[in-house]
Amino acid sequence: MQQVYNFAAGPAVLPQPVLKQIQAEFLSYHGSGMSITEISHRSSLFQDLYHDAEQTLRQLMHLPDNYRILFLQGGASLQFYMLPLNIAVNRQVAYVDTGHWSQKAVTEAQKLAGMQVDIVASSKDSSYTTIPEIPTLNKAYDYVHITTNNTIEGTAFNQVPDVKGTLVADMSSNILAQEYPFDKFGVIYAGAQKNIAPAGLTVVIVRDDLLGQVEGLPTMLDYTLQAKKDSAYNTPPVFDIYTAGLVFHWLQDRGGIAGTEKINRAKAGILYDYLAQSKLFHSPIAAAARSLTNIPFVTGDSNLDAEFVAAADAAGFKNLKGHRLVGGMRASLYNALSIEAVTALVDFMAKFEKGVGK
Repeated sequence: MQQVYNFAAGPAVLPQPVLKQIQAEFLSYHGSGMSITEISHRSSLFQDLYHDAEQTLRQLMHLPDNYRILFLQGGASLQFYMLPLNIAVNRQVAYVDTGHWSQKAVTEAQKLAGMQVDIVASSKDSSYTTIPEIPTLNKAYDYVHITTNNTIEGTAFNQVPDVKGTLVADMSSNILAQEYPFDKFGVIYAGAQKNIAPAGLTVVIVRDDLLGQVEGLPTMLDYTLQAKKDSAYNTPPVFDIYTAGLVFHWLQDRGGIAGTEKINRAKAGILYDYLAQSKLFHSPIAAAARSLTNIPFVTGDSNLDAEFVAAADAAGFKNLKGHRLVGGMRASLYNALSIEAVTALVDFMAKFEKGVGK
């Protein structure tokens, strides 16, 4: 059977040990005679795994006790609206525009009545190949929103910006992949389908002082109520939370976020080093802004890009086609992707390059 390497941007590769554990206990979770997909979210079986997942994530991120961890549904896209709904009490918010997903977040915030949404910095002029400097902000915003890693464009905040007021972040594509001082954020949210679990789960982390500021919110969109109900006002995504908990323990076993980041830097370095010396492929992203997890690259010829993607797919290197907005290729090197996968990709790229040169 051909070796397959999955470079998808999401849903993405999951750790093999986690998949094997799911397989082993799928028909009878903890000897219960019931599948994890069948157990009640009111049962002690689920309550135990829920609180274990919550505490393990808290340990991984070194989160103080004044943060609540929510396991919600609706994806990060729902958080684009839910975030300002809950914490923009003065209806003045600031966004840093670094590409497609930050633009989506802006659009949703603008739908709230009376909301003033200011774009305080943007990398649009560089075609989103850099991370912009954030100027000193004189206005008292409810929050300043950043997207820490830009899945499509391949850029990332490699340092947390120093801003006045509450900093919030969409960390969907690099949560748990590199270390940040997480307690510098008022809210962190992330769709799980890249580094944590299958699609269907959204992790939301909220500092206590930001809860309870707005009354009369729709029940399912109220952070405060969800926190009081341990994310179980309605039936939570049981299987996804179970999987997330297994992934959190897998991360602990490989040295937590610090150990994982070291591996991720090694993986990214292999590909970036090859791109730096290649005469065919190159990275369009400014070096200081490059992502560890989503690496776009191009040949400069769209027909040749398509030829490479087809050849790579046939050779077992899956999902390398770049997003339709930017074209080219993109390799997503999430936590569960092995160093061997990246080394094999670079070897294939070198062979393809040599063939083009003939």
